[in-house]
Amino acid sequence: MLTIDALTKRFGQKIAVDKASVVVDRPAMIGIIGRSGAGKSTLLRIMNRMDNATSGTITYDGTDVTGAKGAAQRAWQSRCAMIFQQFNLVPRMDVVSNVLHGTLNRRSTLSTMFNLYPQDDIHTAIDILDRLGIAEQAAKRADALSGGQQQRVAIARALMQDPEIILADEPIASLDPMNAQVVMDALRRIHEEDGRMVIANLHTLDTARRYCDRVIGMRDGRIVFDGRPDQLTTGVARDIYGAGADFSESATSTQINTLAKPARPALVPA
Repeated sequence: MLTIDALTKRFGQKIAVDKASVVVDRPAMIGIIGRSGAGKSTLLRIMNRMDNATSGTITYDGTDVTGAKGAAQRAWQSRCAMIFQQFNLVPRMDVVSNVLHGTLNRRSTLSTMFNLYPQDDIHTAIDILDRLGIAEQAAKRADALSGGQQQRVAIARALMQDPEIILADEPIASLDPMNAQVVMDALRRIHEEDGRMVIANLHTLDTARRYCDRVIGMRDGRIVFDGRPDQLTTGVARDIYGAGADFSESATSTQINTLAKPARPALVPA
């Protein structure tokens, strides 16, 4: 279904992704873990065609999407939706309009300019918000919502595209534990109930083990682990995060989280 073959991305002399190869033969929920700068976000951006690979290929159902441009690129981005750590909503716009932005790739320029949406799309957007437990927020401005609610709006916008693949780049990094669980529960349900492939960059081992069918570990741009969560042993985790990591039973998620990403405050209190 999805094949990534020797994908490489260079920024000058720096190699951000180094000959990464992954084959996904059926819809699954996949977690990508690794320290900050391991190449996780770059890999997802290339998969979504927000960035171009230096070399290597990405094929989906036999179609090479690596070099897709114009209408072909937009069509691929509709099938392969992206969710961001910082939500990427329009803060002053109401929630349902933000969700309807998921239809932009299939709308005309005129309807986009005048913000015109078919009634069926509006009903679909509200149904998706209801599914995610935030339909009552539909008329509110996006910036009036908590961080967890905003991320669910971002998920709703992705679902509005009716994608086959959802890529989530650190979707819970800016959230408190309670909202992080709500968001991860939602992504897991979307995978199980809709049969969609979900690939998420995650910053804790516990989250990857709890929610994912498969875990990919990256270090210095290379894939150093690809297997089931139960195969993610202490030794493997040290290969991913470095020899100095503490993965004993007494190690806290905060200690592991510090290795995975630099400390940063949540943008919106949840």
